[in-house]
Amino acid sequence: MESRTIKLYAKNTSVPLKVVPGHFATNHSHVNYYIDMTTLKTRVSEAGAVAAVLAGQYVVNSIVDTIVCLDGTQVIGTLLAQELTRAGYGSINAHGTIYVVTPEYDSNNQMMIFRDNTRPMIENKHVIVLMASVTTGITIRKTMNCISYYGGIPVGASAIFSAVDDVEGYPVHSVFHNNDLPDYKSCSVHECPQCAAGQRIDALVNSYGYSKV
Repeated sequence: MESRTIKLYAKNTSVPLKVVPGHFATNHSHVNYYIDMTTLKTRVSEAGAVAAVLAGQYVVNSIVDTIVCLDGTQVIGTLLAQELTRAGYGSINAHGTIYVVTPEYDSNNQMMIFRDNTRPMIENKHVIVLMASVTTGITIRKTMNCISYYGGIPVGASAIFSAVDDVEGYPVHSVFHNNDLPDYKSCSVHECPQCAAGQRIDALVNSYGYSKV
């Protein structure tokens, strides 16, 4: 995989994105690129650069109380909260700060749960969802529904890479878009041209990484 890696840079930034062409299966679709975000999520200098770009995409009068981190984006989420706080974004929190939380999942890894101790960080709060990548929008849709169920106010989503601009009216801000990877394709298993051509799957991929098959 390493020998096939291509490195891209976001426009007017030094943020690197590593992509590998091939045939990959995610939880919801088949894609023709594996997007490796490991260092962007774990290396503080790169995570900080991502956070700075994402913070610049929010209008100054936006209210942000809580950032819900998915896909292991807690480092980026913490630095994004700092960027938004430093820029003077409004908050209705009594402490005038931004919460950074990660939901728990049920035993089937399907339903998101916020325990009683973290519920006050969601209820009546303006909430951003932070993800590594958005391809179909299914995960964002589920997360927004979960936030609303717990009394939160979803205001949008942020991601390192997104193939969509919005999900059911919620804006999706991203450092990289499929315009930066114009031949990127995400499709259902039954509509995958690589499967139709008999091309074997290279790896199973998710937010943790990849497993060759």
